[in-house]
Amino acid sequence: DCEEWKPPEPKAKAPQKTSSATAAGEKKAAAKRTAQPKEPKAPKEPKAPKVPKDPKPRAPRKPAIQVSFIIPEAHEADRWADEGPSLAGLRAKKEEAEDEDFTFDEPCLKKQKTSGACLGQPTSLPSSEAQALRNELNMNWDLTEVLSTLTCVERWVCVNIILLLREENTVPFMVRYRKEMINHMDADAVRDVQMVYEELCTLAKKTQSVIQTLKKDGVLTAELEQNLRSCRSADELDHVYSPYKKGSKLTKARRAKALGLEVAASALMNTPHTLDLRAWVKPDAEGLSTVEEVATGVEHILADMIAKDPETLTYVKTLCENSFVTIQSSVSKSALKEKEQKNTFQSHKKPGAQQNKNMDIDKFHLYFDFTSNIQRIQPHQTLAINRGESLKILTVKVNIPDRVKSDFTRWCINNRWRPKTFAREELNAIIRNGVEDSYKRLILPFLTRSYRTKLTIAAEKESIAMFVRNLRQRLLVCPVRGCVIMGVDPGFRHGCKLAILSPTSQILHTDVVYLHISGQQKEADKLRHLMIKYSCTRVVIGNGTACRETESFFADLISRRFFQPLDVSYCITNEAGASIYSVSPEAVKEMPDLDPNLRSAVSIGRRVQDPLAELVKIDPKTHRHRNIPALKAALDGVVQECVSFVGVDINICSETLMRHVAGLNVGRARNIAEWREQKGPFINREQLKLVKGMGPKTYQQCAGFIRINHTKVSPHPVPAVAEKPAAKKSKGKTCVNIPTSFNPLDQTCIHPESYHVAQRYSTHKYKYTHTHTHTHTYLYSGLPHWPKHVQAEMELILTPSHMGLVIVVEDSDLIYTDMGYKRGGVGFVCVCVLV
Repeated sequence: DCEEWKPPEPKAKAPQKTSSATAAGEKKAAAKRTAQPKEPKAPKEPKAPKVPKDPKPRAPRKPAIQVSFIIPEAHEADRWADEGPSLAGLRAKKEEAEDEDFTFDEPCLKKQKTSGACLGQPTSLPSSEAQALRNELNMNWDLTEVLSTLTCVERWVCVNIILLLREENTVPFMVRYRKEMINHMDADAVRDVQMVYEELCTLAKKTQSVIQTLKKDGVLTAELEQNLRSCRSADELDHVYSPYKKGSKLTKARRAKALGLEVAASALMNTPHTLDLRAWVKPDAEGLSTVEEVATGVEHILADMIAKDPETLTYVKTLCENSFVTIQSSVSKSALKEKEQKNTFQSHKKPGAQQNKNMDIDKFHLYFDFTSNIQRIQPHQTLAINRGESLKILTVKVNIPDRVKSDFTRWCINNRWRPKTFAREELNAIIRNGVEDSYKRLILPFLTRSYRTKLTIAAEKESIAMFVRNLRQRLLVCPVRGCVIMGVDPGFRHGCKLAILSPTSQILHTDVVYLHISGQQKEADKLRHLMIKYSCTRVVIGNGTACRETESFFADLISRRFFQPLDVSYCITNEAGASIYSVSPEAVKEMPDLDPNLRSAVSIGRRVQDPLAELVKIDPKTHRHRNIPALKAALDGVVQECVSFVGVDINICSETLMRHVAGLNVGRARNIAEWREQKGPFINREQLKLVKGMGPKTYQQCAGFIRINHTKVSPHPVPAVAEKPAAKKSKGKTCVNIPTSFNPLDQTCIHPESYHVAQRYSTHKYKYTHTHTHTHTYLYSGLPHWPKHVQAEMELILTPSHMGLVIVVEDSDLIYTDMGYKRGGVGFVCVCVLV
């Protein structure tokens, strides 16, 4: 092949990759002769080396799941030629295929800046729509530009995310089924963009409210309105608006303006040679009685102008960024006084309360004399300092070097706030005093507040991200299936609560045993009887009180082979939230006849059998976090993503689990559960349209995450479902034509909107045999030119729970993915489902 291929004349560098040594030498020599005069044009031909692709000498890359197919060479060229330009550059993107799955591991670098070329389809926002966005927010900045700057995401991706959010698309739906529009970003990155977008929208609404308030008060000017609409953060808006709040006292600048000195301040900067301060003196008027009072009033107006000038603020922020700004905390005088009183009057009343207060003070001993660079302080340190300050144990201040003040003063006097014409010495002194007063009284507190706010926001975001990572890791723990489990809620006085659960999480038996008092042998015999009776081979122990003692008891019995002939093993799981859940309305509804203590044992056992289905019943919240709304929204979003990406079997999942599917809520999940109880299991996804409250948008968002496993659907309800005229009579569903047949694609993560593409290739059935499992028959949809007998070896143990595998074909390799059909993307899609 290499000898037959003749490169074009300008692309003489391309033939350097050849399999023959002699041919390589000849072509390298030719390349040297031709490449010298073409050297300036070399950057215009970056794709030339990608044309010759010889897979024979290259070592085979090991994909996530190795699949080998025998594809005739005669059909290979036709296969790529028939597909048109949608598959152009397929081989060059082969290395990116492994990254297409949604992963729940530790957060990696965001994927929006992975390469120079966009992974999706860049779309520029039309000028009319861009103007509409700007008019909608009514601010002086471009929404997409600011959003792109704050999130480090390309502008076209920000535009697409905004449009998708306005169409009420959920984050899981966008990440899985609109990957090209968001440049293959992961869910965390999309959620960050969503949060910043909502903050900007909130800022625009708050700005509009402030403008209306100032207009009503009669203090709004055109300059003030422009300054308000130019704010890009809530901190800047508060800085501009705070002097005009009703509760705040009249500022020095506003008092001076009320005396009419604004004209004098303007003359000082524009025409100082015409300014005579003595002409403004009015002996009977307070604030204008002397020349010194007039000069002071002009200084206050000038200081206010400097503190609100955007160019000046930008410059002083730049100076601070290039300086060593530190944050310092120390123990407060009140805390020291209380500690001394505690040591002195240790025998006085309420020693317990005094001791607790002293313990709170000692918690912050690391920050009694703490100093850190503002750019290097850790998020947990920021949160600890904030807590200590709120408890009045610590005093905190931000130290800005004196060099910033000197450089800022010099720049203002010599550049930004230099008079346009010559000014006398007394007028220059007014300008110098105004600059120093502005820095000390207005700018320095603004910088301090800005630094503290930024540190707090960054620390809260990082703590929320940590909660999100921990929750995702807990939810996606691999379940233990196919065995009877005994859940144990350990305890001393009230005994150890037991709950024996079937492989399908049904409660078989509940009991209480007292393992840590006298008569342990009797309790051990009772345990052996229960274990053998129900063939229980797994013991799950909660990590609460008496956990280690209970573990030691079971470990001793197992080491003595006390449960023979059973091979028993145990594990310890986190029981956080089990007690709260045991008295919740969901637990009462699910287990009405059980004691709350026994419900906690059931919850502990189910956390190992199906962690995702059980842990979503518990509200993932914390009471020590400051930004509770943002934390709750992030954790709810992660639960929704985990449930959606794993998928739920609509016929067997609980109503609580259904609530967290993208597009569904409490009411819709209840309607689905009621429909399922009244009319039997769902036969296909289309039947979801018959459920009350399931509109087209809701169906689009949730359909791809709902599974209907046909092996678990009893064939008996089919005749009842076939009688759809009765169902059509319910509330607006009369014109819906719903099929009643099975659809194998309903077991997969392929969205119904892409069924026609998958069904175009589903022509053959193959039998797949794996060494670790039984032989299953699969409906295999592939290319028409593929051979009828295909042998595949996968590094995956296929079980009935792995139904719905989707394989993306790239060149002659197959790479496993569960991300569904890639529309207009990089390869053919094959569906492998159990039939």
